[in-house]
Amino acid sequence: MAIVGVGHTDFAALYADRETQWDAYDLAATSLRNALSDAGLAKDDLDGLLTARVEYERLADVIGLRRPRIVNSLVGSGRMSGVALLEAAALVATGQADTVACVYGNNGRSVKMKYGGEGGGPTIGYDTMYGLTSPGAYVGLMYQRYRHLYGAPDDALAPLAMNNRRNAALNPYAVMGKEITREQYLESRYIAEPLRLYDYCIINDGGVALIVTTVERARDLAKPVVRVAASAVTGDLTNFYSSDDFFYTSCRNVAREVYGQAGVTPEDIKCLEVYDNFTPTILFSLEGFGHAPRGEAWQWVREHGIGYDGDRPLNTSGGHTAESYMQGWALLVESVRQVRGEAEARQVAGCDVLQYVCASPIVSSHILTTE
Repeated sequence: MAIVGVGHTDFAALYADRETQWDAYDLAATSLRNALSDAGLAKDDLDGLLTARVEYERLADVIGLRRPRIVNSLVGSGRMSGVALLEAAALVATGQADTVACVYGNNGRSVKMKYGGEGGGPTIGYDTMYGLTSPGAYVGLMYQRYRHLYGAPDDALAPLAMNNRRNAALNPYAVMGKEITREQYLESRYIAEPLRLYDYCIINDGGVALIVTTVERARDLAKPVVRVAASAVTGDLTNFYSSDDFFYTSCRNVAREVYGQAGVTPEDIKCLEVYDNFTPTILFSLEGFGHAPRGEAWQWVREHGIGYDGDRPLNTSGGHTAESYMQGWALLVESVRQVRGEAEARQVAGCDVLQYVCASPIVSSHILTTE
């Protein structure tokens, strides 16, 4: 299968406009129009529609898509970006649809979404009294345990936050376009100790869309073919957001599957796009997918070049802490652009094999390649 069209809104411009309250469906529709234009396709070429954070019925009405063969809506959580791409590829591979649009819309900043603090969820009676009202609090606890087990120092996450900002400075659509220093990182306030301000994703508005079809059809379109060479997901499900092994076992299971499907090893990966709702998740992902030894990812990121011009580029668009928080979706767009060679100033040289990773209660990974 192949991704033939990608599109998104201008995250930086939307963030700079503090007066307008944006509508998630308008943002989603804009991103889909951009993806169709990118692919050289028309709306009527679509026969599948998968949505996240917006409902398919209303979005279909907004864009004028009346009778697609396949429709479905996924919940608005970051783990669903990887699930949506796998589902789209599977639908095309099995002949249930020919061309599937995956569309996401988020007006979190406009509606003052806080992603925590208000309580709720299945364990409210046990968690809220301890201040665990957000995924960030859970990841903070996981990272505190990680530090205890593996000796990570106070500034271990600084290279990740700094790298995201450095890459975002080269991305005209990034919300946070200024680089930060190690000192600025360490001086920033705690949100859920030991996580600081720069360890957290942004709350912003935007839309993202991907279009998936067969490799054969992709060859007839304008852009270079980007193959979905491998896709896999697995659950890591408890009554909490946290995982007692930092999602390691589930990541290893998915890693074996995607590397086996694609016929590659971690050493073959030219670029990594890692779901980073919080920076410790990057460490968990690097270890779970075999890029760094277990317990040593915090050292590995210091010793390896993780910038766009390094030996293992990471989150080249700026990731969730600098480009935007589109819950994994914008990272998939960046993945396609890197493989196509369209990332401009932040382009990774020779990026013919790229991996997307999401370590969460649904672990997912995709490997994208040139044809």
